[in-house]
Amino acid sequence: MFYVATISIVISFIMVLIRLFLGPTLYDRVLALNAFGTLAVLMISIVGFLFGRPDFLDIALLYALLNFIGTIAILKFFRYKEIGDKKALSRKKAQ
Repeated sequence: MFYVATISIVISFIMVLIRLFLGPTLYDRVLALNAFGTLAVLMISIVGFLFGRPDFLDIALLYALLNFIGTIAILKFFRYKEIGDKKALSRKKAQ
């Protein structure tokens, strides 16, 4: 059963990579990158279960958190063209 799940995730990886490279807009590509990270979390979890390594779940959770934060940072950068807070930077310069 887990081998079927692994094969379906690999097929999903291929489809997401196609969307990542052929996506018409930037947001399609960012969404595909986020989906790729989610599939990677699933793959790490399945591999950890198959090899009897429950510590892989900790790695998968950490990767999921980094994937979420990275996606938010990328979207914020493309929307505002800056990662930091402009008001806080202008206050520091005034002092």
